[in-house]
Amino acid sequence: MIAEDGVLIREGIAGLLRRFGHEVVAAVGDPDALVEAVHEHRPDLVVTDVRMPPGFSDEGLQAAIRLRAEDPALPVLVLSQYIEQTYAAELLESGRRAGVGYLLKDRIGDVTEFADAVDRVAAGHTVVDPEVVGQLLGRRRDPLTRLTPREREVLALMAEGRSNAAIARTLVVSEAAVAKHINGLLAKLDLPPDDDVHRRVRAVLAYLRG
Repeated sequence: MIAEDGVLIREGIAGLLRRFGHEVVAAVGDPDALVEAVHEHRPDLVVTDVRMPPGFSDEGLQAAIRLRAEDPALPVLVLSQYIEQTYAAELLESGRRAGVGYLLKDRIGDVTEFADAVDRVAAGHTVVDPEVVGQLLGRRRDPLTRLTPREREVLALMAEGRSNAAIARTLVVSEAAVAKHINGLLAKLDLPPDDDVHRRVRAVLAYLRG
């Protein structure tokens, strides 16, 4: 199935997939419809854009990550004009039992190259644009870039000396959610279990250096 908000592009991808022998069970234009259609049709492969309504930021990619969390065996091929580094890495690290791909639209050389990528992802392989690989390798050199936007918010409030309760009130979330974000960001900053106070201090120092 296909998720792409541009009607002409969506129909073009659908026609191309049919040309190479694939059945398109659904073609939708927003992330909510993508999730609903996957639940209904259980496709063998999802091809999705990154930037979709309503915010045109990373809604399609986040929906793909959500679907992979629900079903790690679901193959997903992402097509994008841009590299969304944080979520791209999260997508590529998800679903160990299924194929995954991240291709830049402008770098797809021809239709046979795209069709080959579709087949490889559907068969359980990983297909990643070389430019995406390069940026993600650069990203790995700075642990702060591993953090999600929410984790960075939490870390910024930690740097202000806020307690978990104060962070929860500021972000209007539960203290349990704050604790989960803190555990996540500490792991991503390569701060293994130790004295919690010392880990928080070291995390804040990493934030201030960044």
